Amino acid sequence: MLDEGVVARLRAAGCVFAEDEARLIRETARTPAELTSMVERRVAGLPLEHVLGWAEFAGLRVRVDPGVFVPRHRSEFLVVTARRQVRPGGVVVDLCCGTGALGLAVVAGVDGVELHAADLDPAAVACARRNVEPAGRVHRGDLFAALPTELRGRVDVLLASPPYVPTEAIALMPPEARDHEPRTALDGGGDGLDLVRRIAAGAPHWLRDDRGILLLELSAAQAAAAVDAVREAGLVAADLHDDEWEATVVTGRRGRSETGSRHLRSG
Repeated sequence: MLDEGVVARLRAAGCVFAEDEARLIRETARTPAELTSMVERRVAGLPLEHVLGWAEFAGLRVRVDPGVFVPRHRSEFLVVTARRQVRPGGVVVDLCCGTGALGLAVVAGVDGVELHAADLDPAAVACARRNVEPAGRVHRGDLFAALPTELRGRVDVLLASPPYVPTEAIALMPPEARDHEPRTALDGGGDGLDLVRRIAAGAPHWLRDDRGILLLELSAAQAAAAVDAVREAGLVAADLHDDEWEATVVTGRRGRSETGSRHLRSG
């Protein structure tokens, strides 16, 4: 039974789904003192996932440490799209991995996949290692510089949900994100596409010649510019949109691929 006092406190703090959050906090807390502490942290504005220490994502429960970017449910569209490209024995790389949730979800249930995840932030790398290993390896470094050189030309699926918020737009984000998630996980530069362009430019050196594919998550408003960046890198580009998740993914691959834009509806 839910504590109505807890629900009332969460609702007063602006938690839209106060009843659900109260239930999750109560189920996670091991002692009354821990319950009180968790409620106080949530009321103070910490993201629910940082309070709980975990997040549900694409059917998995992943650890989320304080100060680490919380995986967004809209990124499940990126996961679903990438999973269609994964084959047993393939190589999957998750750049800007944060908790490691995306790469882990992409390879879940597929035999023999070699998974590599990378991030520049040491807190994210530590968190990702607890989530991903031993299913895969996690590396610390700046984008491709973090990866083992023996992966060059061997990657089947290269996915990334990089920082893509324009610098000036960060101030407009909900306080949960702008105050409690690392700025390096949010700030994509002037138009939000600084890292998208860098990933697109480097991808051809790492993708397999015959079937490698790049998948990038960003906003719908950025899709056209991202498609241009992928094409400038020498890959055939397409942008995919899902109405239910309100998500956009730009893909790039060698040779013939999907052309133009596609609007998808989940379900």
